[in-house]
Amino acid sequence: MPEIATNTDFVRLEPALLAVSAERIKVLLGRELNPELRGLDLPPPPPGKIFLALHPAQSTDEGVTIVSRCSPGGWDYQVRLPDVLSRTRYLRAMTGVLLLESANRDTRARSAEIPAWLTDGLSQELLATVWQEIILSSPNKVMNGPPVSRTVKTARGMDSLAGARRVLRDHAALTFEQLSWPTDAQLAGDDGGVYRASAQLFVNELLALKNGPAHLRAMLETLPKFYNWQMAFQAAFRENFPRPLDVEKWWAVQVVSFVARNPGPAWTPAVSRDKLDEILSVPVKMRTASNALPAHAGISLQAVIRNFDRARQVAILQTKLRDLELSQLRMAAPFAVLTGEYRRAIADYLGSGQHTSPVLRWVKHPFTSSSKTIMNGTLRKLDALDAQRRAIESAIKPGGRSP
Repeated sequence: MPEIATNTDFVRLEPALLAVSAERIKVLLGRELNPELRGLDLPPPPPGKIFLALHPAQSTDEGVTIVSRCSPGGWDYQVRLPDVLSRTRYLRAMTGVLLLESANRDTRARSAEIPAWLTDGLSQELLATVWQEIILSSPNKVMNGPPVSRTVKTARGMDSLAGARRVLRDHAALTFEQLSWPTDAQLAGDDGGVYRASAQLFVNELLALKNGPAHLRAMLETLPKFYNWQMAFQAAFRENFPRPLDVEKWWAVQVVSFVARNPGPAWTPAVSRDKLDEILSVPVKMRTASNALPAHAGISLQAVIRNFDRARQVAILQTKLRDLELSQLRMAAPFAVLTGEYRRAIADYLGSGQHTSPVLRWVKHPFTSSSKTIMNGTLRKLDALDAQRRAIESAIKPGGRSP
């Protein structure tokens, strides 16, 4: 097909090149997880094997199937690939099966559960740095007889997170919980690449921790011992994150720091208005009758504070606090100040300046006259800020400029 022949994002696989490509991916992935490896200092091969089975592609978005089989000699894997597929899908499949091979190397009991963020994060990192060396596509031209393919590579102070930076410039990075439970659309890349960009950043920051690569390897080794990867993650990274809440706090700080290093161009007043409206609205599902289908609607932060229980309030408001922090750097001048005021009001309500965890404090202690006073004061602040926001919005001219 002409659109495939001219599209450099598609890989045309053939057996000989596929075998070489798979070996290169294996070596470079091993070095990502173990930077101390040099030359041929790779661990011994496992007793099992990985079989790569090519078949003619039926469409340009055909998936890859990985089949695991436990045999007396160890785990064997079969990767069923179409002979034409995208670079991202190919590298994700190869990364996934190699992580499985590494995790199941010393066990014959049960196969490990590899978290999606680890597969996507590592594959996106390889795709951003060395894809031209590890993805070998069959030549698409014939020049003076022999088939040839040309590759042009330019690297100047390469930033492996440049692609993730472009995506997260216009979208908020996902929370740790969202990374842990991705949707099918996110795994397929139908969310604009937000999941893959967030996963790449998350894995990069984990590897940058003290003993980060060693902890990731320890997590892979212990995955078959647990029924979910979260327990293996907690055991491997206990030195960095003694409690589950610690990883969420750490990740929120890393995201803010990443965006602050390069916030990107400022939004226009009109875009700033829309972004702030989006952040301050909480999506909910409402039913007009018990047997009616749910309809999507948006409610204000004041409605959340008045009507939701404390645990749900904290979960929603902490997410909104993070979104306000990320967006303030790019807001137009009047909206940047207003965003900061909203941040302050929510932070004061959650008591983020206290040493006690706001979640534990709000969930454990019942309402008192003092807490009711704080709630009423926060509602008044938010109402005043909403009035100020409407006044600023009314001053925006149709062309998107403000006085």
